[in-house]
Amino acid sequence: MIDELLASFDGAFSDNTVRAYRSDWMHYESWCNANSMQIMPATAENLATYIKDMATTLKSSTIRRRIDSLSSIFSLSKNHNPTHEPEVLLALKRMHRQIGRAQKQAEPLTRDYMDKMKTRCNSSARGLRDKLILQLGYETMRRRAELCRLRLEDVRKMPKGKYALMLRFSKTDQYGEGTWIPISETLYQLIERWKKRIGEEEGYILRSVGKDGTVGEHLTPGSIIPILVDLQHRARLRALPRFSGHSLRVGAALDLLDKGVPLEKIMLRGGWSTKSTTLRYLSAWSGASIDVYEENKQA
Repeated sequence: MIDELLASFDGAFSDNTVRAYRSDWMHYESWCNANSMQIMPATAENLATYIKDMATTLKSSTIRRRIDSLSSIFSLSKNHNPTHEPEVLLALKRMHRQIGRAQKQAEPLTRDYMDKMKTRCNSSARGLRDKLILQLGYETMRRRAELCRLRLEDVRKMPKGKYALMLRFSKTDQYGEGTWIPISETLYQLIERWKKRIGEEEGYILRSVGKDGTVGEHLTPGSIIPILVDLQHRARLRALPRFSGHSLRVGAALDLLDKGVPLEKIMLRGGWSTKSTTLRYLSAWSGASIDVYEENKQA
């Protein structure tokens, strides 16, 4: 059933969402089989027990995501969806009281850290690509999957000496209406240098680069974290917690907050749809023009 249902999702949801649905469903199905529980139709009593069992080993964020995935699957498959029934809601409340709602927040990769890491990028193809990851991630404040989908042909020189980059799809824009993101001249010129290096005017901006300097067609989202961690170590920032895929966007958001930029503009720039999500990222670090990158240093 799940394979047919997920196949019908093709083109309607992002690849990451479909993978999460599959993974969460397989976990639920395995639990039901191991405990001789009925898989379908699901019951509120069984889901409440499922939540109680997960609370002994998993984080609250993982449990909430799995229940949200099951809710979507039940509804989209036109099966009974008990996830909003009292037994399930009470089980979730007990779980939150038992293990809390706190989530580990990404270590902010702020402007000063980014500039230190950029000094470790040499003039090779890989060095230029790594510098581009830092600048692009910081200025656009986008998620890894969104960064990897940005394209060379979507960079524009705008009137009055301004520059912009089209984000065709995002987590909050699944229909591809597109959003123009202002970028600095530093980033624009860096992309121009990258175009000349790879000899292309179209295609994905971020590319894989082999040890021999061979440039591939695209970079996968999972490749970004190892690159950031390597740059972090080479910049002698080992005392900090490891940077993650959200570090650049959280760091840029904090820098904007320190400049006095209103939360609503930060949400718009970073693609956050709710204040609660934005505050969750920033509240742990607050106290530590929407032009994210001021032209006061050389690339």
